[in-house]
Amino acid sequence: MSSGDRPAGSGTAFPYRLVATDLDGTLLREDHTVSARTRDALAAATAAGAAHIVVTGRAVPWTRSILDDLGYEGLAVCGQGAQVYHAGEHRLLTSVTLDRQVAALALAKIEAQTGPLALGVSRDGLDGDVLLGPGYRPGGGRLPAVFPDDAADLWTEPINKVYLQHPELSDDALARVAEETAGGLVAVVMAGPGIVELLPLGLSKATGLSLAARRLGVAGADTIAFGDMPNDIPMFGWAGHGVAMANAHGTLKAVADEVTASNDDDGIAVVLERLLRQS
Repeated sequence: MSSGDRPAGSGTAFPYRLVATDLDGTLLREDHTVSARTRDALAAATAAGAAHIVVTGRAVPWTRSILDDLGYEGLAVCGQGAQVYHAGEHRLLTSVTLDRQVAALALAKIEAQTGPLALGVSRDGLDGDVLLGPGYRPGGGRLPAVFPDDAADLWTEPINKVYLQHPELSDDALARVAEETAGGLVAVVMAGPGIVELLPLGLSKATGLSLAARRLGVAGADTIAFGDMPNDIPMFGWAGHGVAMANAHGTLKAVADEVTASNDDDGIAVVLERLLRQS
């Protein structure tokens, strides 16, 4: 696996200097692995002069083991843009937190429309836990989380996001209500099945990626980005070329420059191999 800790070289025919990839539903297959074909395509792109950077909604503690397993030593944008993490040095370079009083006010406004919500929070820091309150359904149970006895424990330490679930509303409907009622206080994203999040206002994958790219000396126009969910829309807006996976949410496909094969069918490799042949 390539690393994204160095700026791309100049004088290459490869059309992009930076390849930005989401993790779940994009770089990772449904079994949470990266195929040999995709690894080889990324290695070939970096050999041709493009840096690779991971951009994920997962906070660092839920991302670090994947990057370590891949041998990834460069920069990663985590927590929907809240964290820029140096994988090789196991060090946070930037971290943005969500004001808990603002989050509480946003939740009050949302629940006034929806009724009670199941909540979770992602604590800030390299080792910050994800805490899930009563009624919150973890996605497939594959990611480690803490289930406190007292829901008040969710708010005792700095956080970078709040997770929302509703017993009846769909993810899209919940995100729409949250945006309409609290969009002036927080950013709202739908990041995957059962994953609606509240973030610091103005934060997105694009803000985190732009910070990381600046460290690499790369501009948005020189970036190709791959994703699958509505939280990738700002990243597509920042990048020169946005590629949605075949399994992507319809709203992302609507703004993508192209749609590739699914994450299980090596969609990233399909595009990179084509670009490498054309260069």
